[in-house]
Amino acid sequence: MAVITKITTQQKNQDRFNIFMDYGQGEKFAFSVDSDVLIKFQLKKGMELENFALMEIHYQDDIRKAYNLAVSYLARRMRAVKELKDYLMQKDIEEPVIQEVVHKLSMQNYLNDEQFALAYTRTQINTTDKGPELIRMELKEKGINQGIIEISLEEFSFEQRRDKAIKLCEKSLQKGLKESDRAVKQKIEQLLIRKGFTYDVIQYALSEIKDDQDRDELEAVRFQGEKLHRKYSHLTGFEYKQKMKQALYRKGFSIDLIEQFLAKKIEKS
Repeated sequence: MAVITKITTQQKNQDRFNIFMDYGQGEKFAFSVDSDVLIKFQLKKGMELENFALMEIHYQDDIRKAYNLAVSYLARRMRAVKELKDYLMQKDIEEPVIQEVVHKLSMQNYLNDEQFALAYTRTQINTTDKGPELIRMELKEKGINQGIIEISLEEFSFEQRRDKAIKLCEKSLQKGLKESDRAVKQKIEQLLIRKGFTYDVIQYALSEIKDDQDRDELEAVRFQGEKLHRKYSHLTGFEYKQKMKQALYRKGFSIDLIEQFLAKKIEKS
């Protein structure tokens, strides 16, 4: 059995105390504890501690240190339970200690997956161009269960999804003025899928912007055609026309548009 011989405050951290003990061979530093642990076990000079008591003190102090780490982590922003667990595991905190900390923080309402999921979803809706499926995937990666995810995504109305998808369509159209309608549509669909929008919203958005946008596809075929002409200008006759037709068709232009462009191109040459 060891006896506490001295307790001193740490210079760099006034909330932690150094415990010195005599194990029968003279006084030496034994361990340090948080102020809450010191008070909880009523540690004082002259107190005798058995091995079991020492183990419990160390365990409770590990919990307190992990708790303080967790509170600092949560102070930056809201976190999901899984995020906090992963963080503490990276800090080499043992699983039983992590479970105790998570339980305590949950009871204090510092950790709440329902509140987190709702706040996260609202933030993504208000500050990003993400669709619901991408938000769903991100919440799942953060360890949120399916039921909570579905409730949170109810915040994302069809009107909001539609408006975001239409805005993304309009941006893509501005970038694709020199491309065929088919190529632009494919790129928009791929973009909206990556952003997490569902098929019904994508089709609705495409139908809406089709009526509002006046794209000059003949100008686009001229632009792409001139680039291809420089590539195939060394060819003549049938071979030249075939190469140009094949290349322009792969870029999504219709046969009629291609024929119009080639007719004018050959007429000028």
